[in-house]
Amino acid sequence: MTLLIVGFIFGLGSSDYQVDSVNRVRQDTLVIKTDTTKVLTVNRVLIIGNKKTREQIISRELSLKPGDTINFYHLNEMLVWDKRKIYNLRLFNTVSIRVLTLSPTTIDLLVEVQERWYTWPVPIFELSDRNFNEWWQTYNHDFGRVNFGLRLDQFNVRGRNETLRFVAQFGFSQRFELNYTIPYLDKRQKQGLIIGFDYSNPRNVAALTEDHKLIFIRGNQPLRISTGAQVTYTYRKSFFETHALSLGFRNSTIADTVRTQNPNYFVDGATQQRYGILSYTFRSEHRDVIMYPLKGYQLSATIQRNGFGFEGNVSQWIFNFTYAYHHALKKNYYLSNFTSAYLSDPTNQPYSLFGAMGYQRQILRGYDLYVIEGAKFFVNKTTFKKKLFSRVWRYENMPLEQFKHLPFALYLKTFVDIGYTENYSYYQERPALLNNRLTNSFLASYGFGADLVAPYDVVFRFEYAFTKEGISGFFFNLRKEF
Repeated sequence: MTLLIVGFIFGLGSSDYQVDSVNRVRQDTLVIKTDTTKVLTVNRVLIIGNKKTREQIISRELSLKPGDTINFYHLNEMLVWDKRKIYNLRLFNTVSIRVLTLSPTTIDLLVEVQERWYTWPVPIFELSDRNFNEWWQTYNHDFGRVNFGLRLDQFNVRGRNETLRFVAQFGFSQRFELNYTIPYLDKRQKQGLIIGFDYSNPRNVAALTEDHKLIFIRGNQPLRISTGAQVTYTYRKSFFETHALSLGFRNSTIADTVRTQNPNYFVDGATQQRYGILSYTFRSEHRDVIMYPLKGYQLSATIQRNGFGFEGNVSQWIFNFTYAYHHALKKNYYLSNFTSAYLSDPTNQPYSLFGAMGYQRQILRGYDLYVIEGAKFFVNKTTFKKKLFSRVWRYENMPLEQFKHLPFALYLKTFVDIGYTENYSYYQERPALLNNRLTNSFLASYGFGADLVAPYDVVFRFEYAFTKEGISGFFFNLRKEF
């Protein structure tokens, strides 16, 4: 995917087509000339450009239906939000909504979309580590730690925004996965279902952590065999709020080699662990473009229960809360903030169920190389950035229409992160394991960098960070900050 994008960059001719920001929907100028007290009636909603996507998938995101009335004063703002919602389906390269005036009080709405490419059979050639920086610095860019295989993503199955994912991964970490997402089960398009299965049998396992770094062991036979299944029911009552209720089961077995290295890997030195999983998540999404937001906010809260009591001695409650806020300032300056809080109870858990700061969004920039384990932690990250340019190129020689539209944007930024992790009693009682250096004290980092936002939601992050402990360095990532 990355090589494909880089190839496009060097073969493009520029055009004069400008956008507010990469992949960001433009705010169309309404053609109606009337006073702000005028009430308008929607006659028809016309949708064009959707060759595969069913019309009801798009109309689901529209606030106005034929026969609805609206005050002219509120029309433009509503259409801007509707365009954002349609784009955030991640089915289209471009989205526009235009108003066609039929009379002083009657209008049609014309929705025009350009569909993306939906079938991605992608060879897997990726790092097994948490991020590029851990692989490059901690493991001396060892290509023996690379995973390879095939991942097939089929988006927009049946034209209903359904997604099929199949993963067959080999190399350093072997994994097989099958997931099917159905966002709309009913005619009102509020209920959905996600079904997933996974199986892994790696010959290398992170058996323990020392000085906040994962320690891997290798073997000639699989060191851990794990099977999981999960069904998630989703309910999207409004445009912006989604509820998800998940029920799953996991069964894992480890080799004696792993138990010898870490007797606390499973409970009481066992070699098998099986437990049920029940979780509920609420998400409120009000950001303009979810893959690289500049405006709006997102709130999510999760409560999860691991172990129901009848399948073994696993017993764990997990609570996780996140809040992200993005604010557009003047002259292409932007301010964003992210907060996350994590709590696990009881705190006496086996190593396989340890929570940790250092994965996905819950990582402090500058501490990329560390896994900071703890039953309680919080993260707060603030970014201030300036957009240097945002432009769309049209590659007319490309035979596939889905790849002719190529938006890019570049942002310079500075950031400040803080966090705190409360250590596990297991580590407090065993200082020889050296997982006490970054816990039970406030962490802080700051730095500067740049974000290059590319087509199909790819974000290249280049950052140089300094930490409170005097650590500094350059870090590279292939996903957005939060």
